[in-house]
Amino acid sequence: MEEKKSQKRGWIHKLIIMVLVVVAGVSGGQFLKIYIEDYRAQREYEKLVQMISQEETPAQESTEESREEMPEETAKQQEPPYISPIDFEKLAEMNPDVVAWIRIPDTNIDYPIVQSSNNDEYLYKSFEGEESKAGSIFLDFESQSNLRGYNNIIYGHNMKSGFMFKDINRFKDEEYFKEHQYFEIYTPRETIHLKAVSCYYIKNTPEVRRTVFRNKEAFDDFVQRMLEPCAYAEFPEKEISGLYTLVTCSYEVDDGRTVLFAIETDTE
Repeated sequence: MEEKKSQKRGWIHKLIIMVLVVVAGVSGGQFLKIYIEDYRAQREYEKLVQMISQEETPAQESTEESREEMPEETAKQQEPPYISPIDFEKLAEMNPDVVAWIRIPDTNIDYPIVQSSNNDEYLYKSFEGEESKAGSIFLDFESQSNLRGYNNIIYGHNMKSGFMFKDINRFKDEEYFKEHQYFEIYTPRETIHLKAVSCYYIKNTPEVRRTVFRNKEAFDDFVQRMLEPCAYAEFPEKEISGLYTLVTCSYEVDDGRTVLFAIETDTE
């Protein structure tokens, strides 16, 4: 009798092991699939970066040098047209929804920004139009396409592999925040130099994506309220015309978001 019980326990033990092996195999397969998809998407964006970067030409450099020797008024009159370091013509051929490019030095954030007529299209669609869990970096459909509105809201996924907007979460650490405050957004018309001024996590709320204000005073009040939850927030010392709000998923609370706020800064 005891021998039969021992055999039964042995079979149950083997069955449990077999189930665990199967579960581990399925989980491992799913993890591998996710990793491969993330890696493929990341490689696509890396190729895109190499494809569209424009270097300053010798002609441009000589023009800058000659302007330095001119009287200030003459130099302003002969100021050359803006040439973006991003080849937006080539990007537009690939995807006409492109509106800008965001680059935060010493992070993985170096991507085109697209805008659609809604906030769903690019959640799981790559810049090149392929289905992708990584999706694209996209501008809120209610923000101004030239990124000169009151609240310019930019979304990106928090990918486990570390790319897209994953690094936005790192700005919740004050030391990291201080080391990565300055970055740029490039458009076909200008380079917008930005400074991060606040970062924290919240439960997803429509207030953050507000883009319409009855007047400038209402907008100024909004900026104050948006920045103040951060213990190390840096409030603007002078009047600002727009806020740049970067949003990604956060896991401290259900349906959480990390928001990084930035304002335009002088280049000097």
